[in-house]
Amino acid sequence: MTHHADPLSATRAWVESFVVGREVCPFAGREIARDSVRYVTVEAARLEAALLRLMEECWHLDTHPETETTLLVLSDGLADFDDYLDALGLAESLLVEQGYEGIYQLASFHPDYQFEGEAEDAPRNFTNRSPWPMWHLIREAGLERALAHYPDPEGIPVRNEARMQALGTERLAASLAALRGAAR
Repeated sequence: MTHHADPLSATRAWVESFVVGREVCPFAGREIARDSVRYVTVEAARLEAALLRLMEECWHLDTHPETETTLLVLSDGLADFDDYLDALGLAESLLVEQGYEGIYQLASFHPDYQFEGEAEDAPRNFTNRSPWPMWHLIREAGLERALAHYPDPEGIPVRNEARMQALGTERLAASLAALRGAAR
């Protein structure tokens, strides 16, 4: 696998090889094919600036209906998962405060993602592990349309957990490490 030290390059490769390639998100392939996914690097060392950039991406989505979703790749900051979770909470609160509740939602991804109550090395965690910390800004209306046409949307997490279990932690970790390359 190719090493991607650049956060955007690593993220694009992860989306194509893991999210779409392993069908972790059954809706992502369509958006990749439509070129409706926006990738943005956000300097996260200064949280206020990162939160402002999140708002700018909301405004971008407001005025660009052809863009379905934005992946905000958080470089240079928030490498610690607990710090990332704190920042995510602020970002989610900001969306509500700015009137975007029900319009956009944030999905969260991090190289050290760990579901509450899961062991650190549980394969399930890899459904939300990415090469770089990331906020995925999603149009709720688009998500609702996709879910309405998908059989058994409630089964997606169960199916993904089984797929991750079949791949195993060692293989998943190696794949993610290869994408991160020397960047981490």
